[in-house]
Amino acid sequence: MTRAKGTLASLFASQAEIEADDEREQARGRGCAPVAELAARRRAHVAGVLRSVTYQPRGVDPALTAELYDGSGSVDLVWLGRREIAGIEPGRRLVVDGMVCSPEPGRPRLVMYNPAYDLLPREGE
Repeated sequence: MTRAKGTLASLFASQAEIEADDEREQARGRGCAPVAELAARRRAHVAGVLRSVTYQPRGVDPALTAELYDGSGSVDLVWLGRREIAGIEPGRRLVVDGMVCSPEPGRPRLVMYNPAYDLLPREGE
């Protein structure tokens, strides 16, 4: 009975739900923790896709901010002292490792500062 419900639910799932399931499955396959289960003040190994990348303008302390989404939630990645990093762009998949920090005022998500990262190959690479 449960399998039938799962099949029926998948028939009526939105595109966003299907994509979120795919992201969660890919992250789990790489042995990464789900973003939804991250806790501040702990190291984490997370995989996902970059939804957005924010570049700081000249005249402001350099920092590159990106939102990493894994299907269960998002975490902000902040590289201090950098205005850009080759390969860090929206739509790119990567695996990151670093210390999870509490959100700053005005930030809705947990943050990882200067995480180590591995760019994953794009489809067809």
